[in-house]
Amino acid sequence: MPDRRGRDDRDSQTERTMEDVLTEVERKMGQSIEAMRRDISTLRTGRATPALIEDMSVDYYGTPTPLKQIASISAPDARAIMVQPWDRQALRDIERSLTQSEMGFNPSNDGNVITVPIPPLTQERRREMVRLLKRKAEDSKVAVRNVRRDGVDSLRKMERDKDISQDESRRSQDTLQKTTDAHIKSIDEVAAGKEAEIMEV
Repeated sequence: MPDRRGRDDRDSQTERTMEDVLTEVERKMGQSIEAMRRDISTLRTGRATPALIEDMSVDYYGTPTPLKQIASISAPDARAIMVQPWDRQALRDIERSLTQSEMGFNPSNDGNVITVPIPPLTQERRREMVRLLKRKAEDSKVAVRNVRRDGVDSLRKMERDKDISQDESRRSQDTLQKTTDAHIKSIDEVAAGKEAEIMEV
């Protein structure tokens, strides 16, 4: 009898460990999607949005600093972004960073505020953006599948070590597959939404 309690403890510990693997997988897959969302927010669409430039690095007193940390950024209309630095000394550095970015911006500076006109995208540029978007979505799917593979490896090791039964391992792997499918579907939905934005004239 005395070792019955010990086995129950071990069982609950095993359950927690399996749960840990599944929870960790879900968390990491979620992070992959969030990283993709952040990444594609910088892809140009036909309209102005602060996300296009807010994470751009500016050499601020010798330190590379994200633009959103040193200025207020707004998009008063669909064709321009306004940047108002909190420190007017930074105007020139911000303007330089915008001009040198690969987005092809042509900012103007009135001594207080920088205006960044957003030229309309050509059809060819839109198609380029969509190709880049698809590549980023594919990278995100690969990251999700890698997380799944690591999760399966962990479960199989637990099964080999007799920490979990074959049935538990199989059930957990089924759960992993469903989690993976759901996250891949989310990636497709996010990418489709962004593609519609890019192609919108």
